[in-house]
Amino acid sequence: MDIDKLESAEQLRDDQRELAEVIGLDAYKKLVRHYGGTQLYIQQADSVLKDLRDKELNEKFDGSNYKELSREYGISEMTIRDIVAPKRRELRVAPLEGQLSFND
Repeated sequence: MDIDKLESAEQLRDDQRELAEVIGLDAYKKLVRHYGGTQLYIQQADSVLKDLRDKELNEKFDGSNYKELSREYGISEMTIRDIVAPKRRELRVAPLEGQLSFND
């Protein structure tokens, strides 16, 4: 059966109708095509924003600016350290500017 035969949210069960009304019928059809029959987890807004904040923090982190980032984001230096730990490891093993490697 083709999902495009669905003409209105009124044709859906109550739980599915509510979803279609929230996101719109075209978006609902798209969800059905791509994710129909699977479980789909949608993060809460706080989690989405935290992920964005952490990505931004890692981009701004230079290896020594814990205090500045702590003030800018209103979180502790310890939390900053936890968030940037992977980037910190990456910076530690990166060659210094102008440093030659055995492959050069």
